Amino acid sequence: MSRRLSVALAITDLSFIAYWAVAFAAQVGLIHLPAALMYSGYGEARVTAWNWSFFPLDLGFSLVGLAAVRAARRGEPLWRPLALISLVLTQVAGLMAVGYWALLGEFDPSWFLPNLALVIWPLAFLPRLICDLAAQPEAA
Repeated sequence: MSRRLSVALAITDLSFIAYWAVAFAAQVGLIHLPAALMYSGYGEARVTAWNWSFFPLDLGFSLVGLAAVRAARRGEPLWRPLALISLVLTQVAGLMAVGYWALLGEFDPSWFLPNLALVIWPLAFLPRLICDLAAQPEAA
């Protein structure tokens, strides 16, 4: 795994784990997040449910991505399929959020651009990773 991919996965995945830790703390009343700094509709039940619907997807790609980094550091070839899964799920999460905000016609850069970044940055690594996986001989 390249250093760039390792760093990109680690930053993205740890950031999402931190995001959900903060979201959980706010949800249970341990901290207060000013609505003015949050996404449109923050605090509304339906929007909160929409946001939390991303939790399994975000946690999944984060844990798989961190597992890929760990496997690569150990020299285990399993890192490639794990990284592929993580990158694709990262893009899916970004596309879902971008689609939601676009359908609403809300292009607040503070929320739209980070989600757009989740769609774009995996493209720097996916083609090579797919080619590497395709070039590997099948296991019997």
